[in-house]
Amino acid sequence: MMPGLIGKKIGMTRVFTETGSSVPVTVLDISGNRVVQIKSANKDGYTAIQLTHGLQRSSRITKPLSGHFARAGVEAGKIIKEFRTDPAAIADLKPGAEISVALFEVGQKVDVSGVSIGKGYAGTIKKHNFSSNRASHGNSKSHNVPGSIGMAQDPGRVFPGKKMSGRLGNEKCTIQNIEVVRVDVQRGLLFLKGSVPGAKGNGVFIRPGIKQTHK
Repeated sequence: MMPGLIGKKIGMTRVFTETGSSVPVTVLDISGNRVVQIKSANKDGYTAIQLTHGLQRSSRITKPLSGHFARAGVEAGKIIKEFRTDPAAIADLKPGAEISVALFEVGQKVDVSGVSIGKGYAGTIKKHNFSSNRASHGNSKSHNVPGSIGMAQDPGRVFPGKKMSGRLGNEKCTIQNIEVVRVDVQRGLLFLKGSVPGAKGNGVFIRPGIKQTHK
């Protein structure tokens, strides 16, 4: 099981295949993934690799975190993330090393996690994809309402978990089995087919597809 990498969402564009087909892709900046710590089963109880991405001024991080970066001999990063992995996959890595986007290859399926774009307060029709009623023939202004939410006199209450209006987006989500279309090692860019969670400039976490690993 290979470890994952941290990236920054640049935006979307399209690439053309050899047959002339247009493929929509999301471009991620994966450059500058630095190893901060290697965790082992003997010392920590599990095997994992801790990475950082981006650059952060020393005045904007705490002293314990500053010492943590200094111990590894790496520049302070904006994002720090830990990926569990097999010992064999990180046997040759040490704190201070940099992992390239070449970890992934074209055609591979990956899972991408991030924080979705916040869309504010939304009604039930938009938030839960409900079907709205017709907006004519005496329906007045109740065509985009959820309808009855309660029960009869017994039990006479609304059950917890009822799908109702509220905040939409701005929550952690993962899209699985996204295909890698192109890998630009020189510029540290990864081109993924389709969309990934988050707005431009947000950090995302890319891992090998877990459903593909167990096939």
